[in-house]
Amino acid sequence: MFCLWTGMAGGLSAQEKNPADTSKVNQDSIVHLLMAQVQELQLQRILLQEELDRSGLNARMDSIAKSQRQHRIDSLRRITPGSPLIVDDDTLLVLYARQGGILPQTRVEAAKKKIEDLGHKLALKADSIYIYDSEGSTDIMAGNEVILSITDTDGLWQSKSRTKLAEEYGSVIQKKIQQLHKTYGLKRKLWSVLLALLLIGAQAWLIKLTSRLFKKWRFKVMRKLARTLKPIRWKDYEFLNIHRQEVACMFIYKLLKYVVIGLQLFISVPILFSLFPETRTFTFTVLGYIWNPVKDIFGSILGFLPNVFKIVIIYLCFRYLVKGLKYFSNEIETGHLKLGGFYPDWAKPTFYILRVLCYALMLVMIWPLLPNSNSAVFQGVSVFMGLVVSLGSTSIIGNIIAGMVMTYMRPFHIGDYIKVGDVVGEVIEKNVLVTRIRTRKNEIVTIQNSNLLSAQTSNYTEAAKTYGLIVHTKVTIGYDVPWQLIKRIMESAAADTHGIKKNPKPFMMTTALDDFYVEYEINAYTDNSATLPRIYSELHQNLLKRFFEAGVEIMSPHIYARRDGIDTQMPADYLHPDEGIKS
Repeated sequence: MFCLWTGMAGGLSAQEKNPADTSKVNQDSIVHLLMAQVQELQLQRILLQEELDRSGLNARMDSIAKSQRQHRIDSLRRITPGSPLIVDDDTLLVLYARQGGILPQTRVEAAKKKIEDLGHKLALKADSIYIYDSEGSTDIMAGNEVILSITDTDGLWQSKSRTKLAEEYGSVIQKKIQQLHKTYGLKRKLWSVLLALLLIGAQAWLIKLTSRLFKKWRFKVMRKLARTLKPIRWKDYEFLNIHRQEVACMFIYKLLKYVVIGLQLFISVPILFSLFPETRTFTFTVLGYIWNPVKDIFGSILGFLPNVFKIVIIYLCFRYLVKGLKYFSNEIETGHLKLGGFYPDWAKPTFYILRVLCYALMLVMIWPLLPNSNSAVFQGVSVFMGLVVSLGSTSIIGNIIAGMVMTYMRPFHIGDYIKVGDVVGEVIEKNVLVTRIRTRKNEIVTIQNSNLLSAQTSNYTEAAKTYGLIVHTKVTIGYDVPWQLIKRIMESAAADTHGIKKNPKPFMMTTALDDFYVEYEINAYTDNSATLPRIYSELHQNLLKRFFEAGVEIMSPHIYARRDGIDTQMPADYLHPDEGIKS
């Protein structure tokens, strides 16, 4: 318009100068100017239309893209759990999106740490939490420190704008920080310290009062118990006399005092820990240390009750089975019950073996019913104990097996007079491990059953009862003495010996004809093996007496042929005047 008005003004001035000549020129210029303006306006309209068309298309495209993106996020929200921000078991918010390369879980952990640090401060300003909006994100700030940054993607996940979501999250975080400050702030700590001091003082006073009361009542309780206590006896054995019972009661009394103090501490210590938020969780830990074992024990006892009834029934069944076996073994041992090929002396050892087998079977049946019998620790200990027993009891098992074998071999019995190697004596004890023998000199010799099983054993008592034990001894007499005389002397000496049987009669045997003398042996029967040493001693004495009375010198001829003036080796009372031989 400014150009058009300028052209018209110029035309008028030219017309005023030369109206006739310039009239046509002015009309043409005005037309050209108007046409140029119209073209310019059309071009501007076209450019404006293109700009409007372009901006509308972009807006529509942005709207469509945003709608599609929101739809995808709604679909992902159904399958994406998100990372919740949890402080003191309180879920404040949930993040789904990354912030650059930072995962949601990392963002939540960093925010949680900052919130807890702020809440645990002793002093906190009320207006320290605010929202700061930048170009790419909206930050929840605490002073100069960023607690949490909210992006446009976070807003899309929550179907809200970034700014609005940041305001909501900031309000929630501020309330939680203030709540934490009330719990962990300076005022609360001072109050907790004051209560803790009061509690400690009260507990110390209670412990002192409890000790004083127990000390005061101790003499009264002991005097009253001393009047009522009586010795505890079982048959002739006194388990606990009055003095021992008083000592036991005093110990129980002191233990009761410590139990009462322990119960007081059991109540006061958790209360003390609960006064401070930092140690509140430790309160339940301490209570759990005491309560959980007690609960587990009572739970195990209640759960074990059905197995207890099973164990009792199994025990009673095997107990009466063992009693029945004992009854039959006594009947067989006394001879009231006879079994073909089964000796009475086998009854008691067989009963012991069967009793061990019954108890072993009972243990096998009870073992799976014991608490924790299926645990790896229980089984490991069982295997270890079995390995120790098997490795450390090889010789013991050998002696037990040898004792069982000898029981059924019946080589000797208790009271028998036997000979094992160089040991001769009476059997005084025989068990599953060893056998003890008392010698003639009252020496107690212990022999392992495994050694006894492999050694040669002579049983004098069994031979004396069954066949009659032959007592025998030898003498050497010269060829100048008739054997008939020797026979009469030795047989009469044996017949006069106590313990020698009259029937079968003693008999003499000529056992050797040497160069200088004849060897004679007297044999006599006896059924008393326990007095063999005395029988031999008396037999030898009678032989000396008879030979001396007959004037027979018991010396080898090649000795007294070289006497060189040595007197005859006989008592003077038995020598004849002519020193001849009695015929």
